[in-house]
Amino acid sequence: MQLPAADLWQLRLELEGLSAATAGISGSHIRERTGRLPAEGQWTFDDYARHPDDGMRYEVTQGELYLSPVPRPLHQLIIFLIPNVLGNFLKVRKLGTAFGAPVDVILPGKLGDPVQPDLLFIHSERLHVIGETYIEGAPGLVMEVLSPSNPAHDRRLKYELYAEAGVTECWIVDPHERTVEIFVLQDGTYDLFGRFGEGGTARSKVLDGFAVDLDEIIQA
Repeated sequence: MQLPAADLWQLRLELEGLSAATAGISGSHIRERTGRLPAEGQWTFDDYARHPDDGMRYEVTQGELYLSPVPRPLHQLIIFLIPNVLGNFLKVRKLGTAFGAPVDVILPGKLGDPVQPDLLFIHSERLHVIGETYIEGAPGLVMEVLSPSNPAHDRRLKYELYAEAGVTECWIVDPHERTVEIFVLQDGTYDLFGRFGEGGTARSKVLDGFAVDLDEIIQA
């Protein structure tokens, strides 16, 4: 179920504005903080960037604002372990660089404005897409660790966006099923490259030689 992120954000800003008014802060400041938010379907990166950081994790996909649930400990443990393996691999191979969330990624065609993959990889020849405040362009590889409270957001919505944006390889990590599915872009859509379970080793196609022992990253 989609979380009503825009409504939640509007309510928060209105409550903050009311509190600010009682504290004697200027009316112009209150109007700035409580101005109406964009209608769903009309969100842009500028709208996203204009609001203060409230500690929550938001994404804008095709003009819609989404609020991600607070990650659970198992989710965060995987996000900690996989970058260590990938980082060690990249130190040796020097194929590019990787980032973990939260990093804003703007996908072409307003598909993501921005999205925040749990982990992403940029090839050496495309390092120019890395800006000071965000990455503009499709990564070569993304990884998403499913959240039990909203798995459809990553498995369906973002999966389809990544394919349309031209992300070559997408990993879907399911902590509770203890599986990793790897999808590779073929003619604009994802084909299943491999599904790996307990005791298995997930191997990338885009990063030749990169492999992850599932029992090391999805611990019982």
